[in-house]
Amino acid sequence: MPQMEVELAGLRLGNPFILASGIWGETGATLARILRSGAAAAVTKSIGLEPRPGYPNPTVMELPTGLLNAMGLPNPGIVAYKEEVEEALGAGKPIIGSIFGANPREFTALARRMEAYGVHALELNLSCPHAGGYGSTLGADPAMVRRITSAVSSAVDIPVLVKLTPNAASVAALARAAEKGGADGVSAINTLKGMAIEPALARPVLSHGSGGYSGPGVKPVGICCVYEIYEAVKLPIAGMGGIMTGGDAAEYMMAGATAVQVGTALLLGRERTFPRLVRELGAFLDRNGYELARELTGRAHGRGPKKSRRIRGGAC
Repeated sequence: MPQMEVELAGLRLGNPFILASGIWGETGATLARILRSGAAAAVTKSIGLEPRPGYPNPTVMELPTGLLNAMGLPNPGIVAYKEEVEEALGAGKPIIGSIFGANPREFTALARRMEAYGVHALELNLSCPHAGGYGSTLGADPAMVRRITSAVSSAVDIPVLVKLTPNAASVAALARAAEKGGADGVSAINTLKGMAIEPALARPVLSHGSGGYSGPGVKPVGICCVYEIYEAVKLPIAGMGGIMTGGDAAEYMMAGATAVQVGTALLLGRERTFPRLVRELGAFLDRNGYELARELTGRAHGRGPKKSRRIRGGAC
């Protein structure tokens, strides 16, 4: 059996598969459950300074090739989330704290709190497409990405990943801004901005109007973004967007991802998802003569993994 271990921004992972933010991890108990089922690490739901109810229903619509959602970043606030982090940590695997804010000061305050709670790394949500004043409102501007990343990286000692939006002129430019700001890695991509109309009512289906599109339909976009980021920076990449099979994960890794995040697939397979993905990727590696999962990274560029990724707390 090929060796599945990889290392992402200093985090040692038993396999390349990470739970993405927002799909499953509403509580510490659900995070711990998915980790025990086979995920190598988990990203928490995005947490802000204060409790936030999110948007009224309807907030999710199922489409033939994925999901459209506009949740509105609902969360209990950073103070109340301490207990959830502590419970998730009980699973004994890396927890990545996802945070969102309106400016560098808010991100820094949240980052320090999450670090104090014991998370192993941070993911800066600079890419949610449907929350005014947050997410991609800030993250589509390379200068702001650099400012926020620099503020957080200077304030904490744990690795910092920046989650990038595809809803911008150049995802590579955003990745370069994150790198200049001191990021230890990037996550790509968040959802694509989209909308559905109910013809009988002549109005958008989601209460917010527009939302974020995820699932199999976005995979070509995600792979292209990861490919461009790999060419642009020396940071490790957590790739995501429509990963439903082990073969999908292999494509992302060949495009340049060190590890991958999985979200929408869990709505179908639940706890069975991660064991299946690990088996499928292992079978792919075995069929194609790979001894190590990390050998896939960057193969589509005609070369193996980069050797000198600058990270904090370890070496890839």
